Amino acid sequence: MISNVTGQPRSASANPHRRIKQTWPKDQRFRILSIDGGGIKGLFPATVLAELERRYLGGASIAGYFDLVAGTSTGGILALGLGAGLTAAEMADLYLTRGPDLFPQPSDNPWGRIRTWWTGARNYILYNYERGPLEALLTAALGGKLFGDSMVRLCIPAFEGKHSEVFVFKTPHHRDYKFDRLEPMVKVALATAAAPTFFRPLEHNGYRLVDGGVWANNPVMLAVIEAMICFDLEWDQIDVLTIGCGDDPYVVSGLQSILGGKLTWYDLIFAAMRLQSLAATNQARLLLGPPAVRRIDPPMNPKPIMLDDFRRSRDELVPAAHKAVAEHGDALAAAFLGSPAHPYQAVSFPAV
Repeated sequence: MISNVTGQPRSASANPHRRIKQTWPKDQRFRILSIDGGGIKGLFPATVLAELERRYLGGASIAGYFDLVAGTSTGGILALGLGAGLTAAEMADLYLTRGPDLFPQPSDNPWGRIRTWWTGARNYILYNYERGPLEALLTAALGGKLFGDSMVRLCIPAFEGKHSEVFVFKTPHHRDYKFDRLEPMVKVALATAAAPTFFRPLEHNGYRLVDGGVWANNPVMLAVIEAMICFDLEWDQIDVLTIGCGDDPYVVSGLQSILGGKLTWYDLIFAAMRLQSLAATNQARLLLGPPAVRRIDPPMNPKPIMLDDFRRSRDELVPAAHKAVAEHGDALAAAFLGSPAHPYQAVSFPAV
């Protein structure tokens, strides 16, 4: 993948030929970690991974046990943190301590309810949040690290709004991926997490970048295809751990059936995100076999948790993550944490 500072479409620099696969030992598994988008609900995957580190790795980073990590939006931030050398526990603590700074919570009183109503009303014409606090948090966590400094292979999706194209940041784990390595990790994080209506698109290098969740909120198939096109792998060599932030059901109401129109279908994006996630997980299972793809999700909630609801995410998703690891941790540890991944070494390129 080639970034184009002239503002030309990313696709203009795409390789027109089939990618040359790199060798991979036939007796070595290829382990993938995929993390969904979901705003502050990223507390769930962060806590799941942190609890796996605590129970089975003595607090060591879980990143060293995967050959490829894909993450979208908040999942992309978690992936970048792991790539930067932080543990999942450190990322979970960051979410817990700084979440209220990103998404200030209204007081639970009449004035707070009025503020909540006003915030929702103004969000019809204005972005809900300024990017400054998020950028400050990311800078404190990731510093000046470049994307190519990652300790693990990464795939981080965004959407490029000037040319209406998908946009995937990839570490230099293949000789075709030459320039994303020079991107600051902070910029990659801001791009993948620029959720429409919440944050402005990120204007960067001639592109207008929007949250990757608009097309790959669950990036599991992005990761599976990446593994297969870059490495000489058999389908049955791949193991996948995919972690969601909560895909609540979208039920078509009687009113929608009768009236139609934009007013009754205003929240259709939530159906699209849920169905994309289900489709991606099912496609991965069809390709690799159901036992090879392990999906961990919080329980469905009759009252969905909003992407910026820190209070409910903390109070409901953190306990749910601990419960999920208590139920599935031994099986996950046996599948993914038995031995460290083969050390990742980035492809080297001449200075540009």
